[in-house]
Amino acid sequence: MTDAPDEGPFFHGTKAELKPGDLLTPGFRSNYRPEIVMNHIYFTALRDGAGLAAEIAAVDTEPHVYEVEPTGPFENDPNVTDKKFPGNPTRSYRSAAPLRVVREITDWTRLTPQALQTWRDRLEAIRNDERGEILN
Repeated sequence: MTDAPDEGPFFHGTKAELKPGDLLTPGFRSNYRPEIVMNHIYFTALRDGAGLAAEIAAVDTEPHVYEVEPTGPFENDPNVTDKKFPGNPTRSYRSAAPLRVVREITDWTRLTPQALQTWRDRLEAIRNDERGEILN
């Protein structure tokens, strides 16, 4: 059972190359704060939101967006829900249980080079600001 009011479909953006049936699990370093090992796996109901996450990840490889299925309970992502935005307009979630890859999504909106640089600059500012913590 989940307290998140969303039925999906759900998406995960990453630089990893995956195939249907693969499981995404917590326990790996954050794409945005590599010094942090993540206790949760994050996902969204917005395909372009997953694309944004894939594009701004620290790894310098091609971004991918996957449709995913949660295999266990999930909750609203506390890093954005009510902390940065009232409610959950980004439809962002997290789970301690794995996500199963359903298929790769290719029709998501890519960032312009200028927008990508703006996001990378924002992430760098967060990394340098101790108040930019990740609720893990």
